[in-house]
Amino acid sequence: MTTHNTGVILNGVTGRMGTRQHLIRSILAIREQGGVQLNNGDVVMPDPILVGRNEKKLAALAEAHSLGRWTTDLSEALQDEYNVIYFDSQTTDLRQEAIKQAIAAGKHIYCEKPTATSMEGSLQLARLAEGAHVKNGVVQDKLFLPGIMKLKRLLNANFFGEILSVRMEFGYWVFEGDWQECQRPSWNYKKELGGGIIVDMFPHWRYVLDDLFGGIKAVSAMASTHIGTRVDEEGNTYNATADDAAYATFELENGVIASVNSSWAVRVNRDDLMTIQVDGTEGSAVAGLRKCKAQHRINTPKPVWNPDLENTIDFQSQWSEVPDNQIFDNAFKLQWELFFKHVFQDDPFPWNLLEGAKGTQLADLGLRSAKERRWLEVPELTTAGRVKDERYLSSST
Repeated sequence: MTTHNTGVILNGVTGRMGTRQHLIRSILAIREQGGVQLNNGDVVMPDPILVGRNEKKLAALAEAHSLGRWTTDLSEALQDEYNVIYFDSQTTDLRQEAIKQAIAAGKHIYCEKPTATSMEGSLQLARLAEGAHVKNGVVQDKLFLPGIMKLKRLLNANFFGEILSVRMEFGYWVFEGDWQECQRPSWNYKKELGGGIIVDMFPHWRYVLDDLFGGIKAVSAMASTHIGTRVDEEGNTYNATADDAAYATFELENGVIASVNSSWAVRVNRDDLMTIQVDGTEGSAVAGLRKCKAQHRINTPKPVWNPDLENTIDFQSQWSEVPDNQIFDNAFKLQWELFFKHVFQDDPFPWNLLEGAKGTQLADLGLRSAKERRWLEVPELTTAGRVKDERYLSSST
C-alpha cells in the first residue's frame, strides 16, 4: 500500500463555506479518517495549503487546526509541484482569473460555483481545462444531501409514475445587519462584486433539476431587491445593488414544470430551509436537506373545498418518512472523495467545469428574463464550439 501525500491549494478558505465545509468538514475530516482509499489499496492523503489575502486570518486558521502551510502568494503555491489540486472558494468576481492561473500551472481544478460572473467566462474555463488536459470539477453539494438522495431513491424506483410538476422553496430571513448581525457576507448584496441570489442559486437549481428531473428547456424569472439598505461587517450602511429574491418557472425538456422561489427575505414556515415537492400520477414526495416524506396515491386523502367548515383532515399525518437505510456523510466531503478518486484512478466525475458553465448560463438567462420580462429558451452548451443558438450570445448581457 502506498500513501499519496497530495498538496491541495485551498484558495479563499477563510470564508464561511471555505472554512466550515471544505476545510474542517471535508479535507480535515478526510485526513482524520486516514485519507481516501483507492481500488488498489493505495491511500490519498490531502495536505492542504491555505491561501488568501488576509495574513492574520490565514495564520489564525492554520494555528487553530495545526496546519503549517499557508501563504498570501497564490503564485508561490501554484509553482510548487507538490501541490497538484487547486480549489477555489473565493468571492465570485475573483474566481475566474485565479482558476485560469491554476490551469496554466497544470493543476487539477475543483471549485465552488458559480465558476465565473458570466456564462462566457465559465465556458472559457471549461475549454481551457479541456485543452490543458487537467481534471476538473465543480461543487454540486445538494446532490449529496440525505434528503435529495432519498428523493433520488424514489425516482429510481419509479415511485411517482408520470411526474407532473416540481415546486421548490428555498430561503430564510437574512438580517439587515442593524439590530441583528447579518448571516451572509455583504458582498452577496452587491452586484458589482458578483452578488445576487440568481447568480448564487440558479447554478444550484440547474444541476438539481438536470440530475433529478430532466434538462431545462426554458426559463421565466422575476428578480427583486426587497431589502434595499443593509449594514455591512464594519457597521457601515450600504445600498443593496443585487437581487435578494427570485421567482422562477422552468419548463423541462420532458414537459415537467418546475416552480422555484428563492429568497433571503422570507421567514420560514415549512419543514426546512429548502424543500422540493414532486407530484406525480402515482405519488408525491417532499424532500428537505436531510429528510424526505412521501404519499402514494392509495394514501391520498379526498378533501372537499368548503371554507364554511373546519378542516377535519390531518394532512401531515398521511405522509410517510422515507427511511435512512444508510449512513449519510457530509455532502461536501462525499464529493471531495469522489474528486480525489477521479484524479488518482480516473473514476467518472460528471460534475465538471462545463456543468458549472451550464449553471452560470442559467443565471445569465434568469437575469435577462427578469430584465426583459419574458420567457427565454435555454440553448445547448458545449465546449466544442459556441452556444448552439447564436442569438443567445448576441443578445445576452
